[in-house]
Amino acid sequence: LATLGSAVAADATAYTLVLQNHRYQPTELRIPADTRVKLEVINKDPSPEEFESNDFPAEKIVMPKSSATLFVGPLNAGRYHFFGDFHQPTAQGTLIVE
Repeated sequence: LATLGSAVAADATAYTLVLQNHRYQPTELRIPADTRVKLEVINKDPSPEEFESNDFPAEKIVMPKSSATLFVGPLNAGRYHFFGDFHQPTAQGTLIVE
């Protein structure tokens, strides 16, 4: 079963978010509904950030000048907010699931 889980994870479509100046780009990311996706968060800032959401299960610390990968979904169609826990006033974004 562990091999099957790895194969499913490897087949997930990849999406990228870039964090720079404590802001996510893009601020709106479109992903397909009912599909597990791979999300790479690239932190170009000199300080760590914690990618987090209260709308879907996600919490991942991304160290400075590095990247982290997490898997999201499957999610129903809708809008899901995410944020950088360490810089909440500026590090904001939305997953648009369609």
